[in-house]
This record gives sequence, C-alpha cells and structure tokens, in this order.
Amino acid sequence: MATTVPFTKGHGTGNDFVIVADPDGELDLSADQVAALSDRRFGIGGDGILRVVRSAVIAEGAGAVDAEWFMDYRNADGSIAEMCGNGIRVFAKYLEETGLASFDAPQRIGTRAGVKTVSRSDRGFEVDLGDFRIEDDDVLVRTRGGGAPRPGSAVDVGNPHIVVALPSEQELEALDLAAQPQLHPDPPLGANVEFVVPADPLVTDGVGSISMRVFERGVGETLSCGTGVAASALAVRDWAGAAAPDRWVVRVPGGELGVRVTADGHVHLSGPATLVFSGEVTLA
Repeated sequence: MATTVPFTKGHGTGNDFVIVADPDGELDLSADQVAALSDRRFGIGGDGILRVVRSAVIAEGAGAVDAEWFMDYRNADGSIAEMCGNGIRVFAKYLEETGLASFDAPQRIGTRAGVKTVSRSDRGFEVDLGDFRIEDDDVLVRTRGGGAPRPGSAVDVGNPHIVVALPSEQELEALDLAAQPQLHPDPPLGANVEFVVPADPLVTDGVGSISMRVFERGVGETLSCGTGVAASALAVRDWAGAAAPDRWVVRVPGGELGVRVTADGHVHLSGPATLVFSGEVTLA
C-alpha cells in the first residue's frame, strides 16, 4: 500500500539530503525506498536521507544519553552510514526551524558514531565530531586515468576516510571521479576517499588552508563531505608535523568549511546549513 510522507530538502555546502520526520519511529524505509527518494531523475534527489527520529524509539539510540533526537542517516544507495558532518548540521537546522529543538544552548544528537554535540557558530552550526584516529599504514589509491596509484592516509572520524595528497590545483580539477577509486588494501566496510591540495603558503595568520574533492562510498562524487573535510584537515595537519596549526579552512566545490582541533583531542566541523523546500512524496 502506498504511503504519503512529508519531506524537506536541505544541503550543507552542496551536500544535499532528503529530510523525513519520523519522531515516533513508525516509518521503516527500505534500501530501495531510500535509493528511490535519492534518485536525481526519478525521485527528489540527494546524496542521502536524514530520518528525524527520537532516540528512545530506535534501537541504535539506546546509548544516546541526553540526546532526544537521533539522526538516522542513509547513503543514496540505501546503505547505512555511521555519521555525516554536513548532514548533522542540516539535521540541526531542521530541528531548529520546525521548533523541535532550540540551539540557544548546545544540543546533543544521537548518531551511529555516538552522540555528537551541535552548537551555533559564526559559520552556521558547529559539530563536535569527537576524537579521531590516523592509521600508520598507507592505503594505495588508484583513480581512472590517474596513472600509478598514490598513497593515502587512513583517518577515522567516526566513519572511515582515505586522504590522498595531490601536487596542484590543476591535477585536482582534472581528477576523474566519475568512477569509484580503487583501494588496496580495500577496507572491509569501504571508505570515503578525499583528494587534497595544500595552499601555498599552507598557513596564514595561524590558520591552515587546503582544497578538496571527495568520492563518498555509496554515493559517488559530492560537492562536499563534512567528515571528509575534517579528515582531510587532520591528515594534512599530521603530515605538516608538530608546528601545524589547530585551525583550518577547507575549500570544496560547494563552498568553505572550518575545522578546529581542541585540547581534549576532539575535532570540530563548522559550516552553513540551508533548507531549500518542502513537499510530500508517495512511497510505493
């Protein structure tokens, strides 16, 4: 039987999502339904789905202490994802605009990567992504038409990333990301792959700067990836050594985001969030 569901379309620096409110956990979206909603030709179109559900009514929300709301994030192909840095800011914007939560004070939001604290910032919203891990061993990354594979650093910020350094903006622009990059060894759950070019100079007034493009697992190339932005800044910071700054600006095709590392070892991501339009859709 067909079901009519209200939705809102939103984006963070061009990383776009279909937002579906399901506070009481009554809507069980199948992978096929998620993929249909995300389809840019036959559906609404988006890089993924954000289901707005109370933590108390979803199994993954059992450990979300003091987090009323849980971000059930799904990739555009219907697969489940742990976390989305742009998505959680759009999620926060939706909670605020619909009166479900106020961000006069920081709010805790449940995700499959744990509870994240979101607050206002001069860029829009900032999310504390928590601690991070940079692996010692490189992963080789090969892109279509890109010649020999390049080494990439594995960075975990609640979901997995491989960050590859490129020598110039020209090579970054010429990169063919219409096909999924090949990884060796291939992580068991896959990974998002970021390609970065450090600015010259790398640091200005104590703030580092890089440019980035990304191929997201389960989606393809996107205009932005929030956790990928954080992972990229962390990788370049690690490559730069002990004198590297804790504040970074990362430019992506969809805009600009801020990253900062705090004394407690947490990485924070800040940037805008926009709600574009709302409507209703019928699910088969």
